[in-house]
Amino acid sequence: MHQLEHIGIAVKSLSHSIPLFESLLNTNCYKKEKVESEAVITAFFSVGGQKIELLESTDPDGVIEKYIKKKGEGIHHIAFSVNDIEAEMKRLTEAGFVLLNDKPKPGADNKMVCFLHPGNTNSILIELCMEKP
Repeated sequence: MHQLEHIGIAVKSLSHSIPLFESLLNTNCYKKEKVESEAVITAFFSVGGQKIELLESTDPDGVIEKYIKKKGEGIHHIAFSVNDIEAEMKRLTEAGFVLLNDKPKPGADNKMVCFLHPGNTNSILIELCMEKP
């Protein structure tokens, strides 16, 4: 892992949350994207060289919807950039971490992603991100 890639925030409504974050961060949302594999629509902001990703569920049984029902809106995950996602997945598995997916899958913002089980990371959902080739 070589740098923070983004912080993911679960929200009930992008139509409410985008203007709120645009005002809060004093910058515009630069990208919205539907991610079928995660059943979400994302909205991205860039602040001080870092990214904030808002996530709205597109499925009433989706992961983000379940998260909001259980914990409310808020920080959902922290994502880190990696140079070789498969090598990093192997390294982490060998170190005893549990991955939530066996292989990288398409994510938002032209990335391949993998998540680590929060049971091994002090209850923090960690996402690995690698730019698609």
